[in-house]
Formats: sequence, structure tokens, C-alpha cells
Amino acid sequence: MYMKLKDGKSKVLTLSYDDCVVQDKRLIELLNKYGLKATFNINTGMYLDEDFVRPRYHGRMKFSEAKAAYLNSGHEIGVHGLNHPYMERLRTEEILLEILEDRRNIEQQYGVITRGMAYPYGTYDDRVVEAVRQCGICYCRTIKNTGSFVFPEDWLLLHPTCHHDDPKLMERAKAFVEEKARIKNRMFYLWGHTFEFDNNNNWEVIEEFAEYISGKDDIWYATNIEIYDYVKAYENLQVSLDKKIVHNPSAMDVWFMEGEEIYCVKGGQTIYL
Repeated sequence: MYMKLKDGKSKVLTLSYDDCVVQDKRLIELLNKYGLKATFNINTGMYLDEDFVRPRYHGRMKFSEAKAAYLNSGHEIGVHGLNHPYMERLRTEEILLEILEDRRNIEQQYGVITRGMAYPYGTYDDRVVEAVRQCGICYCRTIKNTGSFVFPEDWLLLHPTCHHDDPKLMERAKAFVEEKARIKNRMFYLWGHTFEFDNNNNWEVIEEFAEYISGKDDIWYATNIEIYDYVKAYENLQVSLDKKIVHNPSAMDVWFMEGEEIYCVKGGQTIYL
């Protein structure tokens, strides 16, 4: 048996953007235009005051702006540390506080359950990773670009494919689109900060990428947590020794490949091969 992705597909695309800045609004509009999905990792201790008068379209959001941008947008809201610290420089109790307070604020302010995270500045050590685990975080993104399309071996060390400023971005996108994946599943993970598009005056980079990679029948467009939850649902399938009976105890439909056939076992159902 081999895991297949949603609808029996073999490829998935996801994006991840950090810091809760006003430029996220523009990216959300672009993503929705092309049907792509992203996770936005935010620092709830760093909202601007509601009465702040922004001299230009730049910088962090006010809470009212963030709620309007992210809530019901179709995208995921993730933890990024309450105050965006270098977590490995903190005492263990401070690390826990940064994660838990940010998570609690997100859940209370947006009315969602959040279980994903990106390491502030992309830095961590063993203590930080263990603190992330103890705080009930399921996955945590690093900034160690792999240049590849592999699935993570450790979800708390979720390494992305590349940053959007990678000079080989479109080359990688074309390789991903053209790859004829069947048994091996492939994941393209793009990350960055939306203020970088303004700083570098290159919004055309992400629009070209989105336009090219969108609308492909063999690609699943998903948030980080959707991918994590799907993989765990597959791993939790109950299978008889002869692989003739497969039960899905989760509420999520799961696809898998047995021999040359692709099967779907719906949430809560049992199938007989």
C-alpha cells in the first residue's frame, strides 16, 4: 500500500508567510485569484495600536486589520511566537510562554484551533523543538531550504522547498509541474515574507509563480495543517494482515494505492479489496 493524496493525486503545493504584515492582504487576494492555499504565521504580541496612523502601506497589522484579512479567508493561521524572539536564547519557561500565549491569543481572537507554527527567524535548538512539542504544536516550519519536493521525516522540522526569492523558483516550479509522480508523493513548499515583495519591488515573482502553477489537475492546493492532517489520517488506517480489509477511523476520506489500483476509503468506513 502507498499513500496517495486527496482525490488520489500525487502532488501537493503549499505556501507559508510570516509576521502578520499588511502586505499579506495583497497576497491573500492573489492566492484566492489563483486558487492557492497558504499558512500565515503571526505574532499576536506585535499588533499595531488601533489608533496608529500608517504613513504608508507598510509594516505590521492592527488586530482589526489582521482579523479582516485572515478570518474566513480560506487560509490557515499559525503560531510564530508572541513577540518573535530568538527562542533558543530564552529560558525554557520563556519559550513555552511565547508559544502558548501566541496560540491562546490566536484561538481566542479568531475562533479557530491552531496547531501549526514557524520558528521565528528560523532558529531553534533541541530545547525549542521539545517546547514546541509540549505545547501541542503538530508541525513547525524551518527556513532550511531543501530545493526538493520531499515530505518531512519530522514534522517539527518541516523544511521548505525554497524561498520565493530563489533564483531557480520558476525552474523548480516547472520541474514540479512536469514530474510524472505516481507512487512517490511530492510536496512543493514555498515560504517568505510579503513585505519582501515591496522591499524588492518584485510582486511579479509571486504572480508569475501562482499563475503558472495553478489550475493543475494533478496538484492538490492545501494549507500546511491540511497536509499534516491528511498524512496522519492515512497513517492511522487500520489494515488486515492480508491487506484485504481497510478501515478508516478518521472523519477524513483517504486515498491509497494497492498494486496498480487507487482506492478511496471514506471517513469512518471499511472497504474490502
